[in-house]
Amino acid sequence: MDKDKVGAVLVVGGGIAGIQTSLDLANSGFKVYLLEDSPAIGGTMAQLDKTFPTNDCAMCIMSPKLVDCGRHHNIELISCAELTELTGEAGNFHVKIFRRPRYIDIDKCTGCGECEKACPVEVASEFEEGIVNRKAAFRLFPQAYPNAFAIDKKRRPPCQVGCPAGVHVQGYVALIREKKYYEAYELIRRDNPFVSICGRVCHHPCEDNCRRGEYDEPIAIASLKRFIADRVYKEEHPLPEPVEITSDKTVGIVGAGPSGLTCAMRLRDMGYAVTVYDEADEPGGMLTYCLPEYRIPKEMAMQDIERMLASGFELKSGTKVGKNVTLEELKERHDAVYVAVGFQAPARLFDEFDESNGVLLGLDFLRRAKKGAKVRNFGKRIVVIGGGNVAMDCARTAIRLGAEEVNLMCLETRDLESKDRMPAHVWEIEEAEEEDISIHDRLGPRKIITENGRVIGVKTMRCTSVYKDDGSFAPVFDDNEKTEIITADTVVIAIGQRSALDGFEMLKSNRGIIEANAITLETS
Repeated sequence: MDKDKVGAVLVVGGGIAGIQTSLDLANSGFKVYLLEDSPAIGGTMAQLDKTFPTNDCAMCIMSPKLVDCGRHHNIELISCAELTELTGEAGNFHVKIFRRPRYIDIDKCTGCGECEKACPVEVASEFEEGIVNRKAAFRLFPQAYPNAFAIDKKRRPPCQVGCPAGVHVQGYVALIREKKYYEAYELIRRDNPFVSICGRVCHHPCEDNCRRGEYDEPIAIASLKRFIADRVYKEEHPLPEPVEITSDKTVGIVGAGPSGLTCAMRLRDMGYAVTVYDEADEPGGMLTYCLPEYRIPKEMAMQDIERMLASGFELKSGTKVGKNVTLEELKERHDAVYVAVGFQAPARLFDEFDESNGVLLGLDFLRRAKKGAKVRNFGKRIVVIGGGNVAMDCARTAIRLGAEEVNLMCLETRDLESKDRMPAHVWEIEEAEEEDISIHDRLGPRKIITENGRVIGVKTMRCTSVYKDDGSFAPVFDDNEKTEIITADTVVIAIGQRSALDGFEMLKSNRGIIEANAITLETS
């Protein structure tokens, strides 16, 4: 170990004792590092009205020392920090400190206090011993050194951690409280541009993590998001102006669903020229073509999408890769191509049957219902096969199309604690049952029964297990169980989706999917 003396001193604590010690050492020629846990030096004395025994004003005595400490060229203040490790020996110590962020650049802050005025969050003031509140953007006391503000932020809250988009939930809830509705809307859009849509259809994992739920009930975060979207759209704020193209690079995006539109908007805001290719006539993907009207009206979804289109990227509708343009042509036109086709192809179960027999695929059924197209010979008795959210959408849509009896059958169980539990959200299951939809769990389809070319029922078999312990899908059936027949005029199969990769053969792996780098997500 180096035996030479360092010639510097670390003073831990920025109260009056630490300040005076630092000044004495600095005046003696030592380099002084003054370490303070709070955003400003002053300690307890700054909180006092008078000092003992002279009964002088505490701040009057201390203020000159704060100024001297701040101006002294031998003193370097390290605020918002604490000592975590001390090694070495007298004359040659090595220390490690943990420094928390101020979230405000101390070199740029002028101490004007405008951030404090705008801050919507109030917390108890430690300086005032909790008697009054202060803003989360604060200066410890008026004479504080450094004369700069800081933001009191306790890392990321559980609600934000639980949000897949990382939306600043605590921020927009606080802005709503202050009636700053448009600011709340813009804060949500910073991470998730589908404000109106997610306010209606999001499965709100943020509420599962909400700390308020430890006392009574979580804050209705999704409902607040919906309120904000409805309020802002009602006020008819102007659409944002397109950002100027500053890059000579161009990007082609295949698919105008949520992923494709978000990517296009973000890249356009960064100054890139972006073109989106979509086979549908309108953008939105499943948001506008499949999600039932009772969950999200199309006009509401388009409000979000229109604001995204205003960013200025080019949309080429009615353009299908593999038919109107090839992937190779896109790679020649653009510097990069982003594939965002989603899971548009419904999984099939009985290939020998189709609509002419009264057997429909879930997504096809939802698309037709969304367009208002009638299903031939739909009938009054409907069987839906599947236990996920798409199956629930199909069953509840069937009720709205006039079905009198809807039976939903699935391999999974209603037991929420089981590894074989239904994948549909709990509230979707409960709302389906409230609409008199009968759910038959642990039941799988053995055979479609037809008469004169039309379906009349489904022969079932009992499922005893769906997943292995490692989570792989491996259903087990009880062949000794008595067969049950559920009568039906129409059968809707909603057992999952896959990517429609026609036109992307060059990217397919042996498994029939697009292989991507697990770290970069690049495909080529």
